[in-house]
Amino acid sequence: MIEPPEDVTPARTGGRTPLVELDGVSKYYGNIRALEGVSLEVHPGEITCVLGDNGAGKSTLIKIIAGLHQHDGGSLFVEGEPTVLASPREALDRGIATVYQDLAVVALMPVWRNFFLGSEPTRGRGPLRRLDVGLMRETTRAELLRMGIDLRDVDQPIGTLSGGERQCVAIARAVYFGAKVLVLDEPTAALGVKQSGVVLKYVAAARDQGLGVVLITHNPHHAYLVGDRFVLLKRGAMAGSHTKEEIGLDELIRQMAGGSELEELSHELERAPVPGTPGGPPADGR
Repeated sequence: MIEPPEDVTPARTGGRTPLVELDGVSKYYGNIRALEGVSLEVHPGEITCVLGDNGAGKSTLIKIIAGLHQHDGGSLFVEGEPTVLASPREALDRGIATVYQDLAVVALMPVWRNFFLGSEPTRGRGPLRRLDVGLMRETTRAELLRMGIDLRDVDQPIGTLSGGERQCVAIARAVYFGAKVLVLDEPTAALGVKQSGVVLKYVAAARDQGLGVVLITHNPHHAYLVGDRFVLLKRGAMAGSHTKEEIGLDELIRQMAGGSELEELSHELERAPVPGTPGGPPADGR
């Protein structure tokens, strides 16, 4: 584990200190380079999208921001303070909430139990202490409505909700428990077009409440709909970093697809003219 640097000043954009900043962060597993020299900023009321194919280093980046793994090089700042997050609990205490793709919900428990899972309020003392079920039900319903999520019944098992609805519950939960930074791991990966749109709507709602959002995705169309900043990863290294004003959707897609590599592949896959066809050599080879 590296020690936080003492004399490094975080970058500032327009006089604002990012909620989270990575400056040249690297991570190695033995001789395997998972990340090298990755930098990004997360600002209040903005969405930073991290794009890349499988194996690009997105999962490692999530684990570093979430406190699951510690970085081996570079600097991590939380609200301008040089930091090494020792655990997910420390990250949560610093206001960084991570919603993983599997959501970590208990499918057979009602929505309100999952909303408070691990942080259940109680009432009474000693042997009379018990869960405050009424408070949890009312709070869950109110917080979901505040995010614009109108569920039919918070007593229904969360497993009966659609994938998009479960993602939205997880986002509302993070907002309620005081997250300043919300990290979302491929929230639309297993969803259809309509459900993906619902999730992106609530991602934007979290941004509009002042949270800094890190959206991990391999879909540039979804990223460009809501993103303010875009960081492209390729094989653990940065392949680009842009604000929305600096790049259009077509160029973002081109860079993510490999740019010049895709053009080379296109030339390689061009079909050779068939002998005897228009534009091809004579059928007899003469």
